[in-house]
Amino acid sequence: MSIRLRQAQAEIVAYRSGKMGILAVPGSGKTLTLAYLAAELLTHTTLKRGQEILIVTLVNSAVDVFTQRIRTLLEERGLLPLNFRVRTLHGLANDIVRERPEAVGLDERFVILDEGECNRILESAVKSWLNQHGSFLLDYLDENLSSYNKQKVKDKELPTLVKEIAVAFIRVAKDRRLTPAQLRARLDQLPFPLPLLEIGVAIYSDYQRSLNYRGAVDFDDLVRLAYDVLQWEPQLLERLRYRWPYILEDEAQDSSYIQEQILRTLVGESGNWVRVGDPNQAIYETFTTANPKYLRHFVNEGGVIRRDLPNSGRSSLSIMELANQLVHWTMNQHPLEAARDGLQAPPFIIPAPPDDPHPNPPDDPAKVILYPRKSKVSDEIERVTKSLKRWLKDHPAWTVAVLAPTHELAFKVVEALKRENIPFEDSLLRSSASTRRAAQRLRDVLHALADPLSPTKLAAAYRAWRMDDAENPTLHAQVESDRLLLSRCPYVETYLYPSRTSDWLMEVCPPEHDEDLSLPLAQQETYYRLACFRELVRRWQGAVLLPIDQLVLTLQGDLFREPAELALSHKLALMLRQASDANPQWRLHNLAQEVSLIASNERRFLGFSRDDSGFDPQAYAGRVVVSTVHKAKGLEWDRVYLISVNNYDYPSGAPYDTYKPERWFLRRHLNLQAETLAQLEWLISPDEYGFPEEGEATLRARLDYVRERLRLLYVGITRAKRELVITCNSGRNDDKLPALALLALSEYWEKTYAQTAS
Repeated sequence: MSIRLRQAQAEIVAYRSGKMGILAVPGSGKTLTLAYLAAELLTHTTLKRGQEILIVTLVNSAVDVFTQRIRTLLEERGLLPLNFRVRTLHGLANDIVRERPEAVGLDERFVILDEGECNRILESAVKSWLNQHGSFLLDYLDENLSSYNKQKVKDKELPTLVKEIAVAFIRVAKDRRLTPAQLRARLDQLPFPLPLLEIGVAIYSDYQRSLNYRGAVDFDDLVRLAYDVLQWEPQLLERLRYRWPYILEDEAQDSSYIQEQILRTLVGESGNWVRVGDPNQAIYETFTTANPKYLRHFVNEGGVIRRDLPNSGRSSLSIMELANQLVHWTMNQHPLEAARDGLQAPPFIIPAPPDDPHPNPPDDPAKVILYPRKSKVSDEIERVTKSLKRWLKDHPAWTVAVLAPTHELAFKVVEALKRENIPFEDSLLRSSASTRRAAQRLRDVLHALADPLSPTKLAAAYRAWRMDDAENPTLHAQVESDRLLLSRCPYVETYLYPSRTSDWLMEVCPPEHDEDLSLPLAQQETYYRLACFRELVRRWQGAVLLPIDQLVLTLQGDLFREPAELALSHKLALMLRQASDANPQWRLHNLAQEVSLIASNERRFLGFSRDDSGFDPQAYAGRVVVSTVHKAKGLEWDRVYLISVNNYDYPSGAPYDTYKPERWFLRRHLNLQAETLAQLEWLISPDEYGFPEEGEATLRARLDYVRERLRLLYVGITRAKRELVITCNSGRNDDKLPALALLALSEYWEKTYAQTAS
C-alpha cells in the first residue's frame, strides 16, 4: 500500500502523545489518516507487554476497514499485525461490561436484545399504558378538532405519539444513568403533576421491568452500564488504562454525552486521545442522543492539539464551491441568527494539491444544476426519471444516485424507475434487516438441532427454511399453517422417525387420496411439504457431530441463495469456529445462543451489514442507486440527484415552514417529545434549568431540526463527484415551497456562473 500523505495528513501522523482533535471535511481521507497514525504509533512507540492501541469507530464496516488497513501497513513494514484493537462504541461497551457483569447486577450470561425485540417490548408497554391512561393526552389536542378527527387521532395517532415520547424519554434517562425508580422518587416529591413525565416514567418502568425479567439489556443499557463499571471498579479501570495507552476515535461528531464520558474515563487526565470527525456531517441527532457540540468543545479545550483535514479529492471544484457556499450562507446570512452555527468553518473544503495522486475530477460548472421551481411530487419524479434515462445512455460506466429525504419518497422513485425499465439498486433502502434476518434463520435451525425434541423450535426451523415463501403474500398463509401444525406435534420423534404404529404426519394429513374420506388436495400437498422438510432435518441431524463451521456450511446450502447471505453464513461459520475453539466446553445450544447474539447485534458489533457503508457504489455502475440521504453518508457517486429540497424536508425557520416532529392535531402544534425532554432536564437539574414554559422546548427543537437539516443538505451535496442536480417539490398537499437554502444557493450560482460565462 504505497501512500503519499498530504501535508495536513503528515502533520497528524507525526503525533506521538497528548490529546488531539481533528476536524475533517468530506472526502479528506480521515479513515486512512487515522489508520496510518495507528501504524506509525505501533512502529515508533514502545508498548509494554499486554498493551494495545484502541481504535473506536461508529459502524461495523469501519471496523473491518481499519483492521485491514492497519494490518497491511504493518506487514509492509515487516511488523506483525499485533497490539491493536478496533471496536465500535457499542462493541467497546460490551467488552467492558463482560469484564465485570456482576458489578452492575448482571448475570455473566446476560442477553443483549436486538432493536426489533426491544421495539416489541416497548409497544406492549405503550399499549398497556394507553389502555389505562389514554385520556392523559386528550388535553393536548387542538380544541378546534372535530369529533371525527378527535376519534381518529385517539385510535391511530396517539399510539405512535406516545411511543415516540417514550423512546426519547428512555434514551435520555439512560444517557443520564437514571433508573425508573430514581425518576419516580423525584416525581413524587413535586407538589404538582407533570403528565408528560408521568407517561415517560410509567412506560420506562414497564419496559425496564420486562428487560429485567428476561435477564437482558438494550443497547442504551450497555453503554450506561459500561460507564458504571468504570466508575465502580477502580482496579478494572486501572487495568484498562494500562491496556489502552492510546485511544483513537473516528466519527467523533456522532458521539453522545455518555459515550464521550466512557472514553474520557478510559483516557484519564494524562492519557493519549485522538478524536477525528466532521461536525458538519452530524445528521443523527434526531434519532439518537449524539451531538456534534461534544467534539467542538473538545477541540477548543485547553491543552488539546487542533488539526484540520481540509483537502478533498472527491468532488469537482464547482461542487466543493457549492458546499462551501452553503456553509458560508449558513454562518453569515441565515435568517435565524440562532441557527447560524448549524454549519461551521474552518475548515472549508479545499481541493487536493496539484501533484496529488488522487486529484479532483475535471470541473464543469454547467454540471451543477439547481432547479428551485415549485412542482408536484409526481412531476419532480417524472422529470428526474426522464433525465436519468437520457443520462444513462451516454454514461453506462458511471455511477449515479437519487437521494431522497424519506424512505416513502425513495420508494416512489423506485416505482417510477420500474415503470420506465431503468436499471436500479435499492438495497440501501432495505437497511440491515435482510442481513439480520439471515443470521436469525441460521439461529432458528441451530436451536432446533440443539433441542431436537422441541416442537416449537422445530416449527421455527421450518419457517426459517421457508423464509422467502413466508414473505410472499401468496404463500404466507401456507407457511404459517404448516408452522402451526408442526408446533402442535406432541412427540417430535413420531414425526421425524415414525414407526408403523406411530406416524404423526400420516395421522394428521394422509398423502393418498381416499375416496371415502374425500381428503382435499391441499392436505396432500401439506403432507409432501412436511415430508420433504422431515428428510432435510434428518440430514441436518446427521451433520450435528461435525465441527460447527462445517455444520453451518452444510446448512447454508439449504437456507440461502443470495450472494450476500452466503457470504454472511461463511463469516458466521468462521466466527463460531473461533468461539468453539475458545470455549471447548460449549455445546451446540451455546453456539446457537452465540448466533442469537450475532443475529441481534450484528449492526452494532460485527459489520456484515451493507448499510454500514460496506456498500460499494462502483459495483452498480450503469444502475441508479436509490437511497435516503442518511444512508448515503460515507458514499459517493459520479452524478447525484438530490430531490425534495423543500421547506418541509429542509426547513429554514421561516414563518411558513412546517416541521415533521410537530403534530397537526396538537394545540399550538407542540413537539411533545421536546416538551417532555425539557421537563426531564429540569427534573434532573432544577437548579441549572428553569421550569420550561409550554412551547419553549418546541421552538428550541425547531432550531435544532433546522441545524440538522442544513447538515443533511451539506451531506447530500458532498456525495457528488462530477455532477449534481438539486430539485424540489410542493409536497403531498401541494403547499410546500423551495427550501430557503436552495433559493440562496440557486441565486448565488446563477450570479457566479453568469459572471464566469460573460
